[in-house]
Amino acid sequence: MPGSSHPHEDLLVHLTRTSPLGPGEAARVVAEVLAYFSETTEEYVRRRHGELQARGLTNERIFARLGSELAARRVAAPELSTRQLRRIVYGG
Repeated sequence: MPGSSHPHEDLLVHLTRTSPLGPGEAARVVAEVLAYFSETTEEYVRRRHGELQARGLTNERIFARLGSELAARRVAAPELSTRQLRRIVYGG
């Protein structure tokens, strides 16, 4: 990795030093994590709603869970009401 210009070079070095990941694998993991946390609140709510609905949860349970999950994200989203979550999912 010497001479590399990856914006998170220090993290890549740390991961390759402290895990069995090679440089390419570490770069893919970092890219995946950054993509996950770069989702907007709306994108996250829509994606998770679909995932939880596919697992058979009702909207009542889904929206309660989404509220908890949003509050626990690394950069917490603002608190959203069930109505706001519903609007994100179904529009309006």
